[in-house]
Amino acid sequence: MTGISPREANRLFTGPIAFVKSAPTMDDLPPADLPEVAFAGRSNVGKSSLLNALTARKGLARTSNTPGRTQLLNIFDVGEPAVLRLVDMPGYGYAEAPKKMVDAWKRAVFDYLRGRANLKRVLLLIDSRRGIGKVDEDVMDMLDSAAVSYQIVLTKTDKVKESWVSKLREDLPALLKRHPASFPSLLATSSEKNHGIEELRTAVLGAAKDEAGI
Repeated sequence: MTGISPREANRLFTGPIAFVKSAPTMDDLPPADLPEVAFAGRSNVGKSSLLNALTARKGLARTSNTPGRTQLLNIFDVGEPAVLRLVDMPGYGYAEAPKKMVDAWKRAVFDYLRGRANLKRVLLLIDSRRGIGKVDEDVMDMLDSAAVSYQIVLTKTDKVKESWVSKLREDLPALLKRHPASFPSLLATSSEKNHGIEELRTAVLGAAKDEAGI
């Protein structure tokens, strides 16, 4: 992997970041001229809070107590000039959403995963209190089918005992071995306590640099 210093990553993600647009379909996406790193996860996994912590901002991504609020692909340029993009993907697993809406989300997400050549990695967020559930494994299978590299990021680790996080670290690699597109290491984070955010910044920048040569 390209050598990335935490200082370099911190400087980038606390610097200029611009919201580009919300895209309901592939046709609405900006040109594929920058490496992209996408964030995916169940509704209410803490994705918006983690994006805000990643970028040291309170309101970059909207947070809500209502699961399923993010219904579009939300695009952010990082750096000035921009060197990479963050893509906030719609949450999945929200049973109360109308079926037509869920189907539209799935189509937009799968089209994006399959057709976006500049997508370098998906960060798959897992609530550390729940671990990986069936719906998460279904998404992992979809990522494997689309041949998109992805990495597990545990969220809300401040809500569980450290011993439980250690157990997840021990148990998950065996599961990841069964998924060919998965990245071998996982990250543990808490947006509330700012734990693991420096490592997350380094991983995001490293994913973009590794495969794009920026």
